[in-house]
Amino acid sequence: MDTYGYARPEVTKHSHAEWLGEVPTDWDIKKMKYLFRDHSQKGQPDATLLSVTQGQGVVPRTWVENRMVMPSGNLESFKFIEKEDFAISLRSFEGGLEYCHHDGIISPAYTVLKRRHANLDSGYYRYLFKSYAFISELQTSVVGIREGKNISFEELSYSLMPIPPLSAQRAIAAFLDDKCAKIDGAVKIKEDQIALLRERRQIIIQDAVTRGLNPAAPMKDSGIDWIGQIPAHWEVKRNKHMFVEINERSAKGTEQHLSMSQKLGLVPANLVEKSLVSESYEGAKLVREGDLVLNRLKAHLAVFSIASMEGLVSPDYSVFRPFVAGASSRYYESLFKTSKYLGEFRLRVRGIVEGFYRLYTDSFMDIPLLIPPQFEQGEIIDHLDRLSAKFDDAISIKQDQIAALKEYKTSLINAAVTGKIKVI
Repeated sequence: MDTYGYARPEVTKHSHAEWLGEVPTDWDIKKMKYLFRDHSQKGQPDATLLSVTQGQGVVPRTWVENRMVMPSGNLESFKFIEKEDFAISLRSFEGGLEYCHHDGIISPAYTVLKRRHANLDSGYYRYLFKSYAFISELQTSVVGIREGKNISFEELSYSLMPIPPLSAQRAIAAFLDDKCAKIDGAVKIKEDQIALLRERRQIIIQDAVTRGLNPAAPMKDSGIDWIGQIPAHWEVKRNKHMFVEINERSAKGTEQHLSMSQKLGLVPANLVEKSLVSESYEGAKLVREGDLVLNRLKAHLAVFSIASMEGLVSPDYSVFRPFVAGASSRYYESLFKTSKYLGEFRLRVRGIVEGFYRLYTDSFMDIPLLIPPQFEQGEIIDHLDRLSAKFDDAISIKQDQIAALKEYKTSLINAAVTGKIKVI
């Protein structure tokens, strides 16, 4: 019977390892200690400083996008690791062992594993040590719990490991290199398509909230360079003619605490923050449903949101309420998130407060504002709701396809390295 479109080996034997199950008859099975040894070589402080990562393996710290803090002091105790060695990290219990791409030194907190024999192909074991079957076996070698869970090589050394013939190891590695590259390429195409969909959505939104829905409507110069042409029947005023700042404070701080994220908007804080410290919110700002809330420390990122419920927000947030009856807060929220307004916010932020740029109320109130008729504001929002639903559906389909590709890749790796499919 075929698995993932590939034939199973004709003759198999039991590996006597639960995590491996049946393997081809020409595969050997030995304990980990006969394949790899714990290697601890120190005293090379001038070697390249490496980072042990789950996504990239063991790589120079300069390769890591989010640069880690460089260690200071004596590096004599750091362990030397060579290309094609493996490292056990504090996160190996959930992500497998890490393959080393570059000679260098790593923290003494990690375990360096070196092959004992030339008949062990590092390319094959690179895939094996990242397979979900092997990661399940790692759980039997966990000792203690810290920020991560330590993998004891002393315990792991007694786990049974597969040793396919060297030619099979190389064939499996080459097969997976090819298939994984193609799958990764397909994933990248779909990720690019999602990015284009999101970009297209933002362009359509900006066009709708700055030029209206009627392409045949007469236009006029707004008188503002960064806004350009607008429908002739729209008005242009400043924010101070539409909004009033609300500075109501909580007496006891017992109301629902709200926080803001660019993805979720203004929502209960426990949906945004990983953990909440028990504290009093006495003196926090009160918001009502429909208020327009601005994280003024991140105004240059267009972090605006509509309050969908009553609650409390940080004193670092600004709360604005339209004082013109019938004005649509949702229209203005969409307007303020366009690239045109984002650019203006960036120009008007002042100073740096603890690393954040701040948009002060006087600057916000001075910004020119587009004011369509109120009925048209509602029509624009209804149009954008329908549009967003279509884009969300299209993006969701792409995301599901990406998830399916990644699941297939994971399953294919697992099947190949444990001998469940024939690759030669």
